[in-house]
Formats: sequence, C-alpha cells, structure tokens
Amino acid sequence: MAVQSPSATNTQKWRFMVIRDADKRADIAGLYKQAFESYWEQADDTTYGTTGPASTEAQRMIDSAVYLVDHLHEVPVHVLFCVEDQVRDVPLFDQATAYGSILPAAWSFMLAARARGLGCCWTTVHLTHADEAAKLLNIPDTVTQCVLLPVAYYTGTDFKAARRIPATQLTHWDTWGQKRDGS
Repeated sequence: MAVQSPSATNTQKWRFMVIRDADKRADIAGLYKQAFESYWEQADDTTYGTTGPASTEAQRMIDSAVYLVDHLHEVPVHVLFCVEDQVRDVPLFDQATAYGSILPAAWSFMLAARARGLGCCWTTVHLTHADEAAKLLNIPDTVTQCVLLPVAYYTGTDFKAARRIPATQLTHWDTWGQKRDGS
C-alpha cells in the first residue's frame, strides 16, 4: 500500500528498510533511548506536565513514550521510511517535495497495517542519531531517514478518536489569523 501513495512528479524516491534482526533492533532501540533521554531533559515542562501534576492526557502520553523507550528492542519489526535524496541543507522546496513524498507512503503503510491487525507507532526520535543509524544499517549518504515505525500485532480492540484541538482553532481564512466569519 505504501508504494501506491502519491510521490512528487511520480518519482517514487521512497525507500523502505525493514529491520528484523534482533541485534540491529536493539542497537536502534539504544540510539532511540539516547535521543529520547536527551530530548526529555530539554522538554518544555509546561507542555508535558513534567513539573507538578500532569494532566491525565499528558500522563498517558508520557507513560506511552517511556514504555516505547523501554520496549522498542522487543518490537519484532521496525520499518524505516527513507527518501533517495539527501535533504539536509537543500532549499525548502526540495525538502517539502521529499517529505511530501515519503510521509504519505508511511501513513498509507500504517493504515494498511492497522487493517491487518498490526499496530505502528510514528516516531522520529532516533533521527538525532541518524548518522549512527545509517552506519549500523549501511544506509548510503544519499538517503535521508524520515520516520521509524515499530510494527507488531496489537492487543485489544478499544480504539477511540484522539482528543485534538478543533479545526476551527487551527484554520486561517485568506489571511493568517482570520477566522471563517471574518473576525
């Protein structure tokens, strides 16, 4: 399903790295843990509720993130979505084109996996150590890693819509800051 998603001018520069080897998954999980710990030290206390009591929603996110850090190495398959281009230090148009091609492929993969009883978790945390991951996986310098999806069968069926900010608060009409009613 991933290769059926749109890509810029149909160039299909997406690349997929399926990681099943337990040692490599453990090494990727180690890089992920290092990156997460560094990220968490710098996290905005008010955003994540790390000072004082966290909201129930924030605490669920924190617990989920920490669980992934502790168990990523146990997830049987990691799928790394990449683009056949180096996206660092290129014009914004080229970056948007590259990411605009691979991200729909990853999302299509996630939806197809879900339909087959598989769960995925969208993560980019390891990318702070992308060079080390590239070396570990023998990824050429001409390829950009974009998103890592741990993939496994999920348990339970209690899925519900995530709480989100209403679209009316996020949407601007004709001019930044203008609401649909003109205010």
